[in-house]
Amino acid sequence: MRKGHKAGHIRRQRLAALTLTAAVMIGTLAGCGNKKDSTGNTTDLVTIFTGSTTENIINGPVSTEIEVVAEYDMAYDDVGGVKYYKADVSDDMLPGTPEDIDAREYGEIVENKFIKVSEQPDSTFAADADTASYTNIRGYINEYLKNDDPYNREKGIAGYIPNDAVRIEEMINYFSYDYAEPKDGEPFSYYSEIVDCPWNEEHKLLMLGLKTKDIATENLKDNNFVFLIDSSGSMDMPNKLPLVKTAFTRLIDELDENDTVSIVTYAGSSEVVIDGAKGDEKQRLLDALDGIFAYGSTDGSDGIITAYEIAESHFKKDGNNRVILATDGDLNVGITDKDELTALIDQKKRSGVYLSVMGFGTDNLKDDKLEALADNGNGHYAFIDDAFEAKRALVSEMGGNLETVAKDVKLNVNFNEAMVDSYRLIGYENRVMSREDFDDDTKDGGEIGAGHRLTVLYELDLTDSAVTGTAATSNDPSQDFLTLSVRYKEPDEDASKLLTYEVGVEALNDTPSENIRWAEAVAAFGMILRESEFKGTADFEMVKDLASNIKAAENDEIKQEFIKLVEGVMFTEDK
Repeated sequence: MRKGHKAGHIRRQRLAALTLTAAVMIGTLAGCGNKKDSTGNTTDLVTIFTGSTTENIINGPVSTEIEVVAEYDMAYDDVGGVKYYKADVSDDMLPGTPEDIDAREYGEIVENKFIKVSEQPDSTFAADADTASYTNIRGYINEYLKNDDPYNREKGIAGYIPNDAVRIEEMINYFSYDYAEPKDGEPFSYYSEIVDCPWNEEHKLLMLGLKTKDIATENLKDNNFVFLIDSSGSMDMPNKLPLVKTAFTRLIDELDENDTVSIVTYAGSSEVVIDGAKGDEKQRLLDALDGIFAYGSTDGSDGIITAYEIAESHFKKDGNNRVILATDGDLNVGITDKDELTALIDQKKRSGVYLSVMGFGTDNLKDDKLEALADNGNGHYAFIDDAFEAKRALVSEMGGNLETVAKDVKLNVNFNEAMVDSYRLIGYENRVMSREDFDDDTKDGGEIGAGHRLTVLYELDLTDSAVTGTAATSNDPSQDFLTLSVRYKEPDEDASKLLTYEVGVEALNDTPSENIRWAEAVAAFGMILRESEFKGTADFEMVKDLASNIKAAENDEIKQEFIKLVEGVMFTEDK
């Protein structure tokens, strides 16, 4: 995992307040033990707070890890070192200040490369309609724009944001696209377009889109929701527990007497705050939310088990049964290992109760755990950074995020060797599957909710015959570029269904649509931010030009915000 050392999340005033305590404790504890680094060498590590800085005194080889402190408690390791933040650090970061360390954790992303069709004609991956990466990145950018510290801007915005925080497919799928509604009796509508690639003039860009049917809020299934709220000490920040309460308050406003709501909190252990209230008991629910306070450690696994038990006890056979987890993901008691947590969720979802995840906070976010939990729980992962996003995720996008209409959705793209020489899937790195897994109904796919749009981009290097229009041969009488196959299951079924779509020369477009231009802008921005080796000629000016000349964006607040972020970065980078 890559953790950056850019964002400041332990504030200087907090350090100053702790200086005296740290000095006293270190005087007592220093030298009373040792610690092994990643090579097994023994080291002594003492961290001394001195006002707004820290001084690290190292005896022996440099330790490569600094362990985690409880969010609001001073803690000391068994050798007298102050545990103030968790991060992977390099030699040049010691000594350093907590402001230099970003404690957010991300799963490693190994960027997809170009694949020769002659060697591997099939590209297979699970659908992913998550959006958390975009809102998290938006937060990084806003931090960057507000911070005048030259150190924080030394490497530019691409050096400020950890590469692994940038999941380009989640950035693309955050935005809406003008896809048609599905025809009667069909689960998806389908969209395809092939245009010149803006960052590589020798290549083409392929856009594939799927959309499920919009469902009005009043026509959604009856809900059985369990709000699972992390109330541990790390949540006691303005952008955490107070924002959690705001988010759930917005959702409660949308519920009625046919809905069931339970509230479970967890810190050192779980507590059932509300068990099976009706959705129209709004004041009771709001009072219960208001009475939740943050304290203690974080036994998330105990909370998850309790929440599923409550959800199962109120199970609605023809309804939407879902646990909605709100947390920063810092689970430090009980089951804490990501693989063990996902195994627990994978077992619990067999009850028919799904798990949606909302991440909160910028100082200690365990993004990798939260993404894995949602992916394995047949749910959606969103990052909530403000009240507007809370409303968007739980009200405006309620159907898409909280009511699954197709589960275990998997896509397979079979490229025609006569037309396509090589291809590169943009994003979806942690959702790639083998071709054999596509036909295996026991292999988990992704979930798509009501009204969701799933957008996929490929960069293509066409064959010479495709470029000149002479692709038809005796072995390949058609001029289709590819066949898209989609497997999916109905929410209450275990056997998959198969849909296929052919993409031929009719998808070629000399004048790119607004759909693909917007996706190009977002993808190019993502490649710049993650310092992609495939970004070609993409720069911020290209992103702005692609995004600014789209009529549909003029009255779209979310797209206008994106353009302003890009303009803000351009202005700052030019200073």
